[in-house]
Amino acid sequence: MSVTTADAAAKPWASRKEILGWAMFDFANQAYTLLIITVVFGELFTTVIVGDRGDDYRLANFLWSLALAISYLMVVITGPLCGAVMDYRADKKRFLFASYLATIGATAMLYFVAPGYVVLGLVLIVVSNYAYSMGESFIAAFLPDLGPPEALGRISGFGWALGYVGGLFAAGFTLVALGEATAANFDRIRWVGPFAAAFFLFAAIPTFLWLRERGTPQPPGLPYHRIAWQRVSTTLHELRRFRDLGLFLVSLLFSMAGVYIIIAFAFIYGAQVIGWDAAIRNVMFIIVQITAAAGALGFGAIQDRIGTRVTYLITLALWVAAILAIWATPELTAWLNAHLGLGWEAQHLFLVVGCLAGLSLGSSQSASRALVGLFSPRRKAAEFFGFWGLANKLAGVVGIIGLGLLQSVVGLQASILLCAALFIIAIVICLGVSQTRGMQAARDWEARNGG
Repeated sequence: MSVTTADAAAKPWASRKEILGWAMFDFANQAYTLLIITVVFGELFTTVIVGDRGDDYRLANFLWSLALAISYLMVVITGPLCGAVMDYRADKKRFLFASYLATIGATAMLYFVAPGYVVLGLVLIVVSNYAYSMGESFIAAFLPDLGPPEALGRISGFGWALGYVGGLFAAGFTLVALGEATAANFDRIRWVGPFAAAFFLFAAIPTFLWLRERGTPQPPGLPYHRIAWQRVSTTLHELRRFRDLGLFLVSLLFSMAGVYIIIAFAFIYGAQVIGWDAAIRNVMFIIVQITAAAGALGFGAIQDRIGTRVTYLITLALWVAAILAIWATPELTAWLNAHLGLGWEAQHLFLVVGCLAGLSLGSSQSASRALVGLFSPRRKAAEFFGFWGLANKLAGVVGIIGLGLLQSVVGLQASILLCAALFIIAIVICLGVSQTRGMQAARDWEARNGG
């Protein structure tokens, strides 16, 4: 995507150290999303802390989805308001630091969630995931300041890729030192919360040392909650000037609903539907991190050449293929064994599917973040990324609650097809988005309002 010389001059590259500091937050917080939400604690909560109560884990799965949905709903309510205040006061780092401390504290306390302590587990997941999710929006709001528009894809992709490298380090320690998420191993695996908190605590220090706060604080006037409501109301009114951003956020709502389902239930699916053993589960740890990092880096470079919108659409098509493969893994394994004389187990084929899902995961999230950065005027970056966070987390509410209810009726395997339908809807909506028009709208706003 080309930009004018004036655009490039208005948004010069940040230093390499600052970009690395920004990306280190992705490196650090991946320990939370991988170990707590995706892999270890989610499985521990459903299979050990709640357990199978004669219903094939359906109650446990629903409670897990309920806790995540509540935390995402809280982000929906507060995210844009915090973004508006951050823009007004040029105070993004302080908000980011507060979310960082809250995530660390609540995550460390997961150590105290023993079998049967369901309510405590629910509360701590709600608090920690809310704080973590707010931090995602806060760190994303720095992206437009780190380079010219044509470089945001690469910068965003670098952040996501470094995040998956961080997840690989965190997962490696967990596999070696803490072991499996089982009742027999509970005294060791319960340390996953304190470990994830400590990893986040130390790995994110470069972010707060090297990342700069740009912008000029507006003079104090009305109380912050009044300022926030006024700015959000103004932005909602102005969204008609940002038609492509608004349409993209609707598409993002559907696509991220599917992504959040996979993040929350992929390893639970592996345990309950595929019936994998410990060795295969550990290999999947590694495969997903490597392929997601490769997807974020590879598509991050590609999207600056073919366009971020086109890249986003390609990643959604990959997601549809991945979901169909996940759903069909048991039956496809049986068919291959019968017709080709193979002796595979479903868990072996599931590793191949994991590669496709990993590529889709890293690339789709990187592309969506970069596209919002391209459509955002600098002085409204935090506010618009607040709406990006709103779309993301509203998607989490819709997707996870939808799957939680659906799996309680038809089971987990059949309900995973909901994700494919969500990605297809997202593709159809995004066909109406113009990247060129969306970027021009951001430049026009900056010209009218003094950058």
